[in-house]
Amino acid sequence: MYVRHLSLQDFRSWARVDMDLEPGRTVFVGPNGFGKTNLVEALWYSATLGSHRVATDAPLLRAGADRSIISTIVVNDGRELAVDLEVVVGRANKARLNRSPVRSAREILGVLRAVMFAPEDLALVRGDPGERRRYLDELATTRRPRIAGVRADYDKVVRQRTALLKTATGARHRGDRSVADTLDVWDGHLAAYGAQLIAARVELVNELHPEVEKAYQLLAPASRPASIQYRSKVEQVDGRTETVEFYEAALLDALAGRRDAEIERGVCLVGPHRDDLELRLGDQVAKGFASHGESWSMALALRLAAYELLRSEGSEPVLLLDDVFAELDSSRRRALAGVAASAEQVLVTAAVPDDIPDGWDARRIEISMRDDDSGRISVVA
Repeated sequence: MYVRHLSLQDFRSWARVDMDLEPGRTVFVGPNGFGKTNLVEALWYSATLGSHRVATDAPLLRAGADRSIISTIVVNDGRELAVDLEVVVGRANKARLNRSPVRSAREILGVLRAVMFAPEDLALVRGDPGERRRYLDELATTRRPRIAGVRADYDKVVRQRTALLKTATGARHRGDRSVADTLDVWDGHLAAYGAQLIAARVELVNELHPEVEKAYQLLAPASRPASIQYRSKVEQVDGRTETVEFYEAALLDALAGRRDAEIERGVCLVGPHRDDLELRLGDQVAKGFASHGESWSMALALRLAAYELLRSEGSEPVLLLDDVFAELDSSRRRALAGVAASAEQVLVTAAVPDDIPDGWDARRIEISMRDDDSGRISVVA
C-alpha cells in the first residue's frame, strides 16, 4: 500500500498543497515551523480521523478558514482509491470515496492503513491512561473499521449517562424512581457497546503482546523484558479473551455494584473509558520506573508491534516517521531504519539532513517559505 497523491486545502499552515508521492522512502526536510509535520499529520488524519498532536479538530483549520480538505489517492494491490475528507469544526466531517459522497466519514477508514512514529509517542509510556486507550482504539479501528462506530456509540452513551447521573441525587431525595429506571436503560446500552469495545481491545492486546516483546528485545537487548496486559476496573475482566456476552454481563454486574458511588459523584465509574494498557519492564510498571531510553524503547516497540501486526494481515501499512530519528540514539535509529528498509512506503520528516540515517536512498523534498504575494509555503522537489 502507498499514497500516490496528496492534496491539502487550508490545512494547518498550508493554504494549498498538491504533490505526487512514490513508493519507497521520501524525506521532507525543512526547518521547524515550516509545515513538514502538517503533511504527515494530514495523512494520519485520513487514516484514523484523528490527529497525533491535538484532541480536537479546530487547530487543523488554517487561520481564517471555515474548513480544511484532505485528499489522497491510495494504491493497494494495483487498485486506486481516492478519498476526499472535509473537516469542519462543530459539524460532522464529510467524505467522498472515489468522488462519491458516503453517509459517514467513518466509511473511509481502512482505505489508508498507516503507522505513525512521533515524539509524542513518549506519552504512551509516561502519559495518562487515555493515551494508551487511544493507541489501542486507533489500531483496533485500523484493523476493523466498524470499531469506530462502536467507539462513537459508546462515547455518546457515556455522555448521556453522565448527564443523567448528575440529576440522580436530587431525584433520589424526592423519591422519584424515573431517573433510576432510566439509568437501568442506559446501563444496558453502556454494557452492550462497552463489551464490544473491551472484546476488541483484549483480543488486540493478546495479539500484540509477543510482537511488543520481540520489538523491545530488538531495540534494547540489554534491558529487562517488556510485556503488556489489558487492565480493567471490572474485576471479572482479567485480560483473557472472552465472549462479548461475558463482558456485557460483567459490566452490568459492576454497574449495579457501583450505582450508589456513581450517583454520589455524578460520573461513570465503570466501563472501558476507565481501563488501561499496562506496560511492564521485568516486574515493574514502565510508567514512573522506566529510564528515558527504556521509555523510548517501549514507545517504539508499541508502534513496531502495530506495524508488524498490520503487515501480517496482508496489506502493508504506510510508515509515517515524524521527526523521530532526531530523538533517538544511534542503536535505536538503526533498528527503526532496519524496519523501514523493507516497507513499501516510508514518509519521513527531518529538520536537517543529518537526521536522516546514513546510507538511506530516499527521495528528498525540501520545505521552504516562499516570500511572494501569496505568502504560501512551497514544496521544492
